[in-house]
Amino acid sequence: MSARLGVDVGGTFTDVVLELDGTLTSVKVLTTQNAPEQGILEGIDAVLAETGVAMAALETIIHGTTLATNALIQRRGAKTAFVTTMGFRDVIETRTESRFEQYDLDLVLPPPLIERRHRHTVTERLSATGEVLVPLDEDDAGRVIDTLEAEGYEAVAVGFLHSYVDGRHERRFGELVAERLPDVVVSLSADVSPQMREFERFNTVCANAFVQPVMASYLRRFATEVSDRGATCPVFLMHSGGGLMSLDDAARFPVRLVESGPAGGAIFAADIAERYGLDRVLSYDMGGTTAKICLVEGHTPHTAKTFEVARTHRFTKGSGMPISIPVIEMIEIGAGGGSIASVDVLGQIRVGPESAGSEPGPASYQLGGTQPTVTDANLVLGRLSADTFGAESIDLSRDAAGTAIVDGVGVSLSVDASDGAIGIVEVVDENMANAARVHAVENGKDLLGFTVVAFGGGAPLHAGRLCDKLGVDQLLVPPGAGVGSAIGFLRAPFAYEAVRSHYERIDAFDHEAVNHLLSELAAEADGFVRGGTNDERSVERWVHMRYAGQGWEIPVRLGDGAFDALSAQQLAVRFEKSYEEYFGRAIEGLAIEAVSWAVRVATPRPSVERVTVVDACSDVVSDRTRFVHDSASGATVEAAVVERHVLEAGHRVKGPAVIVETQTTTWIGSRHEAIAQADGCLLVRLGEPAR
Repeated sequence: MSARLGVDVGGTFTDVVLELDGTLTSVKVLTTQNAPEQGILEGIDAVLAETGVAMAALETIIHGTTLATNALIQRRGAKTAFVTTMGFRDVIETRTESRFEQYDLDLVLPPPLIERRHRHTVTERLSATGEVLVPLDEDDAGRVIDTLEAEGYEAVAVGFLHSYVDGRHERRFGELVAERLPDVVVSLSADVSPQMREFERFNTVCANAFVQPVMASYLRRFATEVSDRGATCPVFLMHSGGGLMSLDDAARFPVRLVESGPAGGAIFAADIAERYGLDRVLSYDMGGTTAKICLVEGHTPHTAKTFEVARTHRFTKGSGMPISIPVIEMIEIGAGGGSIASVDVLGQIRVGPESAGSEPGPASYQLGGTQPTVTDANLVLGRLSADTFGAESIDLSRDAAGTAIVDGVGVSLSVDASDGAIGIVEVVDENMANAARVHAVENGKDLLGFTVVAFGGGAPLHAGRLCDKLGVDQLLVPPGAGVGSAIGFLRAPFAYEAVRSHYERIDAFDHEAVNHLLSELAAEADGFVRGGTNDERSVERWVHMRYAGQGWEIPVRLGDGAFDALSAQQLAVRFEKSYEEYFGRAIEGLAIEAVSWAVRVATPRPSVERVTVVDACSDVVSDRTRFVHDSASGATVEAAVVERHVLEAGHRVKGPAVIVETQTTTWIGSRHEAIAQADGCLLVRLGEPAR
């Protein structure tokens, strides 16, 4: 018997999935915000009881969590000091010259994670090439450590200028702190994020130190709880780059967990794409708090080496906290089932980013929430129903939902609950469509010809309308869509990407230095992967390059062989081809620079069984109906209610219809039809209007 467990802690729900000899069993429970492990244990107990599996029989537990993200957003972490080079105390506050709202004269920049009174400087200085300009003054360092001790800091972030080239000064300062203050957690930027651009690097090491005590305590507490209940298996964590890492490594580098849950969702969508042989997929994950959209091409999610967390200005790029670590690239907006709707000063409906979460939850949950949410709107419009809502502990109240919508939206706009709900749903759908368009444009992609893969508790309700707005003709709703991210954890490889900045001009290329660097990065990444498995590995190598004078780089994939004296020109050709793919044409006559190098080591992904698309062979007729508002036609229509578990391959459900299951509901609009596939997926296509 092979038994593996995937656990995803979201802002509203905690999803637990047990894979037993290839069969999936899942449960959804409300997240316990103050002690997330309690909700996890409740879910684990439920799924083990349902399957009859003992805790001791589990081979692996794979966990993804929003705890690190929430700690950064809510500024609830350890008392942290930041120590940097003399003269650079205010880098994380002065930021860069970029303004995320170019013409806003009253622009308020987000406050730094570490306040100025908690930032300290040490006399030392390296040049951009690693030359020691000013040696580390250990007497001055001792004075700073005295201050750290007197102030009672729990964590210290160390970020010296140009330490990505040579981290000797950071490491020595870390040793001095450890000698004097052994109970204080120390994070070094040379270890956490050895990349150029001090603002991003300093923010990343500060974030790591800020959440490290909280995350280390939580992870070890969780491991102890499952061990005390009889588990003997290892616990692994899903990291932001789309791979698994050991619990100890996650406790050292918790900033790598900031996008762990959404990364699992992207892996889930990539797995579906590979099964269906789809090279262009838009992953659409809508949960209780946020919606995440990611491009998947060639069965692989897009990745990046930096991203932002805790955006403060309508989720505008540049208004958040930059984190420079490898991450699956996606756009995330406050558009979940629990996102709160309101009316602004211009009389417009706004949805999110604030969420009712699990405590108190949407008004319809009757757990104390009174503000209108997307879930309340879907209930009023008939898309959701108390009769088919899967959460056993929640008894939905349409009256409570209607009252919240009238109070929160209807009174201001002089509309009833139904019209208010229509406005809320239309706004949230348009927000998600705009986010998808922006994400596609930023990546130079046209969404025509893409297939949407929808999962998460809310996505199947909204995916059809999203496809209409984007002009996408095809949608897949996989089995287990409500817990897609947790299933993605079980599909993820053990993987780690090591990144380091190292400057090389192509016209003065030092191939021996590059070979040495790539060997070190491969050894570093392999060391993390070896902590989780002894399986064979794949190695991918990348370099980020630009034309001299440009402010940002593009990724260029490298081959497997070592560089030699003739490799510089070949690398230039690779860069120009990549540049043409991004921007349409290369630029002649400009010098080319390589600034950052990356090596990703991973175990092979599990092999998948290809699925052959099945056409409709019979129509499903249901004697159950309910009235649902259809956004495409703008009318309230009588929709069939179909249980998903009765559908077999080739069964067609013509819209308008709602296909219900335990953990989510799929809305099929009047112009759509759904065809059940052999693997349980619903293939939704734009069809003729239902007659």
